[in-house]
Amino acid sequence: MVRKAAVLGAGVMGAQIAAHLVNANIETLLFELPDEKSSDPSAPAAKAIEKLKKLEPAPLSLAAKAACIQPVNYDQHLGLLTDCDLVIEAIAERIDWKTDLYLKIAPHLGQHTIFASNTSGLSINQLAQALPEELRHRFCGIHFFNPPRYMHLIELIPCQESDISVLDALEAFLVTYLGKGVIRAKDTPNFIANRVGVFSMLAIMHHAKAFGLGFDLVDKLTGSLIGRPKSATFRTADLVGLDVLSHVIGTMHDTLHDDPWHAYYQVPDWLQALVDQGALGQKSGKGIYQKVGKEIHVLDLEKNGYQLATSTLDSDIEALLKRKDPVEKFSALRANEHPQAQFLWSIHRDLFHYCAVHLAAIANNARDLDLAIRWGFGWNQGPFETWQIAGWKQVTQWIKEDIASGKSMSKTPLPAWVEDIETSERRAVHTAQGSYAPATRSMQSRSALPVYKRQLFPDRLAGEEVVYGETIFETDAVRMWHTGDEIAIVSFKSKMHTVDIDVLNGLQQAIEEAEHRWRALVIWQTEPPFSAGANLQKATEKPKREEPPSAFDQFMKKVKKSAQSTLLQAARSLDLADALMAGKLAEVEMLITRFQQLSQHLRYSMVPTVAAVDGLALGGGCEFVMHCDRAVATLESYIGLVEAGVGLLPAGGGCKELALRAARNAIDNDPFPQLKHTFQTVAMAQLAKSAEQAKELGYLREADPVIMNRFELLHAAKVQALALAESGYRPPLTPRAIPVAGSTGIATIKGMLVNMLEGHFISEHDYLIGSKIAHVLCGGDLTPGSLVDEEWFLRLERTAFIELLATEKTQARIAHTLKTGKPLRN
Repeated sequence: MVRKAAVLGAGVMGAQIAAHLVNANIETLLFELPDEKSSDPSAPAAKAIEKLKKLEPAPLSLAAKAACIQPVNYDQHLGLLTDCDLVIEAIAERIDWKTDLYLKIAPHLGQHTIFASNTSGLSINQLAQALPEELRHRFCGIHFFNPPRYMHLIELIPCQESDISVLDALEAFLVTYLGKGVIRAKDTPNFIANRVGVFSMLAIMHHAKAFGLGFDLVDKLTGSLIGRPKSATFRTADLVGLDVLSHVIGTMHDTLHDDPWHAYYQVPDWLQALVDQGALGQKSGKGIYQKVGKEIHVLDLEKNGYQLATSTLDSDIEALLKRKDPVEKFSALRANEHPQAQFLWSIHRDLFHYCAVHLAAIANNARDLDLAIRWGFGWNQGPFETWQIAGWKQVTQWIKEDIASGKSMSKTPLPAWVEDIETSERRAVHTAQGSYAPATRSMQSRSALPVYKRQLFPDRLAGEEVVYGETIFETDAVRMWHTGDEIAIVSFKSKMHTVDIDVLNGLQQAIEEAEHRWRALVIWQTEPPFSAGANLQKATEKPKREEPPSAFDQFMKKVKKSAQSTLLQAARSLDLADALMAGKLAEVEMLITRFQQLSQHLRYSMVPTVAAVDGLALGGGCEFVMHCDRAVATLESYIGLVEAGVGLLPAGGGCKELALRAARNAIDNDPFPQLKHTFQTVAMAQLAKSAEQAKELGYLREADPVIMNRFELLHAAKVQALALAESGYRPPLTPRAIPVAGSTGIATIKGMLVNMLEGHFISEHDYLIGSKIAHVLCGGDLTPGSLVDEEWFLRLERTAFIELLATEKTQARIAHTLKTGKPLRN
C-alpha cells in the first residue's frame, strides 16, 4: 500500500509523475537541487509544480491538486524519505549522476521503501550496484511514458536481486491506483517499447531517404492510414524532443554492439544538426516542423531550409491503404512498384524481421511486445498482431525472400520459432490459449496476479476471442447481457454510442427487464466513448460519418479539446441538420419528450442504475449519467452538456437535474447562489477534462467513484450496483417542492448578459440562448422561492429547446459547425 511517495527530479517527467501520483490522491514530495541564491532553497521544485498548472494536455486532473505536491530539496529534506513507501528517481539519463544520487539518498530510505528508477533505457542491474545489498531487493526500473497521466504503459524492470513479491505488490499498485498497463521487461537497452519503437523510426528514416520521400509525406504514410497516431513519425519526434530521440538512438549505438542492425543505430546528420542548433521540436518551437503564422512548414533537406508542408499521397496508394482486408492490403503493397507502396512494405518487413529476431532477448512473449508498443507508442496493433492478421505464412515467406535477395536491412535469418508458428496448426502468435513465448516454445497465458481478476475484459489482441457475457436480449440498437451474476448490463451498438429513438426504446426495454428479473442495471460500453450524445435525425436518412479515430488519436483529441472541437462534437452528436431541413420539429419534440421520460425512468427505476463512464459523455450521454443512481467514471472521462455551443440548451433532463441539485444545496430556500455557477457551466458549454473536474462542474456527484484503470471500470460499476442492491435499494421519492430562483434570478442573469452584449463580448443570439438557459434553470417567471415539481422544469426545457431550434441563427450555427468544425458567431 502506497500512502506517501517521493519523486527525485523536477524535470518534465519527474514533475508529471508527481502530478499523476497526486491524481491518485497519494501525498507526494518533489525533490530538486536547491537554489542557493533564493531565500527559498526549494524554489526550483516549486517552480516546476507551478508550471504543471499551465501545461496542455493537463498533467493534473484538477489544477488545485498541485498544492498536494510538496516542493523539497536534497540539502534540507532527505530525512523525509524515511516515511515514503515509494521513491521514484527521474533525473537526467546520466548513469554517473544517478549513481551519485543513489549513494546520497540510500541511507535515508525506510526499511519498507520501494526504490525505482524511471530510466528509459539504462541498465537496471548496473544502477543497482550503487545501492547497498540490503536495498537491492526493493529496487527496480519503473519506466513511465510521456505524458505520464495519459500514456497507459509502464515497463517494470527487475534487477537480479529484486524480490518478486515486491514487484507483484508494486504491479498491483500501478495497475489499480495509477491506472496503468504494466509490462515486465528484461534488463536490455531501452527495454521493449523504446527498443522496438525507435528501431521502427530508424527504419522509416532509412527507407524515406532510400525512396526519396520528404518528412511530411512520410508522416501522411505512417499515421492513421496504417493504424498509428496522426502525429505519425516525424511529428512524434518533434513532440518527444529531438534531443531525447537522439539520446535514445545513442544509447542503442553504444550498448548494442552485437546487434545485427547496429549499423542503423546512427543519429542522422540532419537530426544531429537540428539538435546542435537547439531546434529540438515542439518544446523549442522549431524542429523537423515549425509553425509560421497559421501555416505549418517542414524541413527540406535539399534546400537546407523550411517550406510549406504540401506533400500529397498518391491516390491509388491511399485507396489501397483503406482496404479492409489486411491480407489483401499487404499483398497489394508487396506487389505494387510505386515508391510509396514499396516504402510501406519495406518498413513493415524490417519491423517484423527485427521483432522476430529480438523477441526472446527483450520480452517474455509476443503479447508483452505488442502491448508495449500499443500502450507506449499508441499504435492500434502491435507488430506481431499486424503480421498475424496479414497472413503469417505468406508474410513469412516474403520476408525470407527479401532476406535472401538482400532487400532486408539485415541478412540475419528468421529464428526457428517463426517456422514453428508457420507450420503449426495455429499459425498465430496470439490465440485464445495465450501468446507465443520463445523461451518455452509454448503459448503463455496472461498474468495470474489477483489484480487482473478486476479486469473482466482486458485489452485484447488479435487472435484472442472475447465473449461479452450471455445475451438477455438484443436489438439493432442495444444489447442487454450478463456475466453469470445478478447484475444486468446494457451496451449501445450505435456509432460513437449516440442516442436515437431505437436506443431509447432498447434502453427502456432493458430497464423494464431489469426491474422484473435482475437486481441492478449497469450501462457500460464495450469500447469508449460512453456516448457522444443524442442523434435526433433517425426519421430521415442518416448522414455519412467519419470512421472513429484510433484509440491514441481519440485520447489526443480529448485531452487537447478546444472550444471549436467541442462545438463540432456537440453538433455531430445532435445530427439536426437534415431534420430541420425536412421541417420535422414535431418529431424532434416527440423525441425530446421520449428522452426525458427515459431519463426519469433511469432515476426512478425499481432497481439501482449505474452508469460506467469512460471517454466522452456529451449532451444526452451526460444526461443519462446524471440520472443514474450512481456513476462510476474513469479519470479520463470527458463529460459535459455542450448543446449551448451550437445554439441550443440541454433538454433531456440535464437542466432540470442541475436546477434540482442547486435547490438541494440552497441556503434559506434560495438556490440562486448555486445557480450562478450552474448557469456558467451550461451557457459556456463547459466540458470537464477529467472526472474530477466533472464533479466540480456538477455533472458528477461527490459520491460517484472515480477509478484510474479503464479495464477495471465494469468491475467497479458492478460492485457499486450490487452494494446499492444489497442495502435494500428503493428509488428516491419524487421531489414535489423544488424552490426556484424565479424572476429575480432571471433578471440578475440577464443583467450580466446585457453588460456582455453592450461590451460586444456576446452577440444578440448569444444573449437569446443565455436568456433561455436562465429562464429554465431559474424555474421561469415565478416569484422567488415558489415551489414546483420536476415536470415543471422538464416542460420548460422542451419549450426552450424547440424555440431555439426553430430560429434561423441556431440552424445556421448547427449547419456551419457540421460543415467546418468551427463555431459560428452570428
